[in-house]
Amino acid sequence: MNRSHPAKTKKHVLRDYNEMTVRKICSCITGTGSDIYTQERVFTFNRVEIKVQPSVKVKNGAPMSIVCHADISKSTNFQLKHNFTIFKDGKLVFMTVSGKGDARYEIPVARSSDTGDYECTVEADGKAKSSNSLHVWVTGMTKPILTAEKKEVLEGEVVKLRCELPEEVPPLYFFFRKIKMNSTPKEKFVFEPHRNFSVMEFSVEEDDNILQFDCFGRRNVKLEFESSKHSNTTLVTVREPFIKPTLNAKPSSNITEGDRIQFECSTVVAQMRDIEIILQKNKTILSSVRDEKLLKYSAVATLEDSGEYLCKVEQGRTSKTTKLNVIVSELFPKPILAASMSKLDENKELTLNCSISGFQKANFSILRKNSNGDICLKNSGNLTIIVNVNDTGSYICKAEVKGIVKESKPVRINVYAPVSKPTLSVASGLPEVVLGKPLQLICRSVMGTPPITFRFYKGNEIKKTVINDTYATFLDKNITQNDKRGYKCDARNNHSSGMKTSNILNITVIVPIRNASLGSIPYEEVEDGSETVFLCSVNEGSWPIRFRIFRKTDREVLLFEKNENADRVMWRKEAMNRRDTGTYYCMASNRANVDVKSRPITISVVLAAWQKGVIAAFVLILIAGAVTLTLWWFLCKKKKAKGPSMEMSGSALATNLTSEKLTRQHNDGDYYSGSGYIEDSENHMKSTDENKGPDLESAEVEYTEVEVSTLDPHRAPVQKGTETVYSEIRKANNENTRAS
Repeated sequence: MNRSHPAKTKKHVLRDYNEMTVRKICSCITGTGSDIYTQERVFTFNRVEIKVQPSVKVKNGAPMSIVCHADISKSTNFQLKHNFTIFKDGKLVFMTVSGKGDARYEIPVARSSDTGDYECTVEADGKAKSSNSLHVWVTGMTKPILTAEKKEVLEGEVVKLRCELPEEVPPLYFFFRKIKMNSTPKEKFVFEPHRNFSVMEFSVEEDDNILQFDCFGRRNVKLEFESSKHSNTTLVTVREPFIKPTLNAKPSSNITEGDRIQFECSTVVAQMRDIEIILQKNKTILSSVRDEKLLKYSAVATLEDSGEYLCKVEQGRTSKTTKLNVIVSELFPKPILAASMSKLDENKELTLNCSISGFQKANFSILRKNSNGDICLKNSGNLTIIVNVNDTGSYICKAEVKGIVKESKPVRINVYAPVSKPTLSVASGLPEVVLGKPLQLICRSVMGTPPITFRFYKGNEIKKTVINDTYATFLDKNITQNDKRGYKCDARNNHSSGMKTSNILNITVIVPIRNASLGSIPYEEVEDGSETVFLCSVNEGSWPIRFRIFRKTDREVLLFEKNENADRVMWRKEAMNRRDTGTYYCMASNRANVDVKSRPITISVVLAAWQKGVIAAFVLILIAGAVTLTLWWFLCKKKKAKGPSMEMSGSALATNLTSEKLTRQHNDGDYYSGSGYIEDSENHMKSTDENKGPDLESAEVEYTEVEVSTLDPHRAPVQKGTETVYSEIRKANNENTRAS
């Protein structure tokens, strides 16, 4: 049985087992008769168990055994060496080699440090198996040891204590206690995560004589706290550096105001070093001395000097106090200031009187309070003045007897100037309001002592009452279109003149513009050069109304603008041209400052009827000229190309031409009929009628080229080639009319 090195963990041990197993396997493979050996030495681990004796809960100081048992099945009854290893909280605590299936880890004296989770591992012939974890709790802790740095201390010093829990393992809690006679112990605690002792300081206070200290420890085991016994008790003696001070008042602690009183505070000091004596009343320090045993303080007693006085002696951290109660009797009561009136009009008479009940022999003075210092008005008990507004303020009087000065309670005097006639106006300036928006009125009184009470009226109905200095406001949200009631206000203060009323203010209600529309005559299409009338109108809106008409192409152009006391405006645009084509809209606004825009309309400027006729005539003239030039060109060309051919077929052509003319005369009534055509020497057709009428002479001549085809051989003789003829056509009157 061996106690192991605690630094070696379970991980390290298993690694050593693995290396040992590899070496054994290699030796078996290289040896002779390895197959037979393997067959004869077969075993397996069924389970590995760990137990604690006598139980999993062991008292501190009692013996304890950790037993590891291996249940193994073998093929034959052969001897097997077992390597037993026991771990506590993952750290190696015990290791042994045995031929038996059990190993025992003995702990003769169990301590709380042995508390933890135990686990054992068994290795044999290259195989290893571990048990489940088992928690062991060693109940009870060792008794702590308490030591004090000093056994005797002075008041104001500190006592340094050290509490130790031997054989205990952190983390630990340490609790220190300061015990005084007939008082509850004062307790402090410290958590120590890494050590089994702790240090604590306690200050020594006044009235500490003999002090006792002890300590105890506590630890957390599986979410349960366990406390140790209390340590030994340590006694510490306290010495006083000085005695408690004494405080006296001379001639007595009961004194009449006006008499002088003297305070004396003293103490006895062991060492005259850094000692201080302080006299204070109601936390106010009256006097102090350093490095002295006696303090003196004197003053003329007043009623305010009654109360509790405290003498305090300090040296280092030590301080001691003594209290004394002083009663100062009243020599005479406070004076009383009376005024004939507290509220009065300017230029009225005010009388002030200062007196002491049941006491006549005193020096009086009357003063007016001021932030820069009280102003003395008269060294007397009576004062009469004619007041103005500047005399408004607080007044007091003072009385002096035997050097004691007392002050009366202040009396407030208010002097009022009458209010001037108020003026009522609109906050925006003009006496008008837009329908649907609130109306804010201001009532102002230039003169008058505040506070001033203002009242607002709508008609004869009171709408609002305001108390202010110089002005008041009223917001009327109920504005209707047909509301004809006027507004007024009145003002008054505490002056006897009474109330002043403003003039009546009539308000104009501005109705915003609603639904603007734009129309035109003619609509959509306008002839070039003609007049167009635009009409911009609104459904509703207060006059005057500002009308504006715009044309929108690639930009917006203002064409017309006018202020009109009507709900519509008309604008005539003379001589429209093609550049006036575009989109038009109008915009209307009034004093409501809201622009209302109409829907746009589109105007197209087209040609006039006479312009269309001129263009048509010009086009027809151009066409007629082009046709004439074309015919003349063809005529000249044919004339040069047909000279010989006409002579060879003169007679036949004449016959055919005559037949052709006769046939066409029956079909066309517009053609001239008769035998007025002859052939010249060049086979051209000429007119021989010298008696043509004026209509025929003025008619236009039209030449037509006629192609004569070869006749059918069964009906007429065959003729080869193509023959061209020109015929004169006179246009109809209706065609002339269209050309014009």
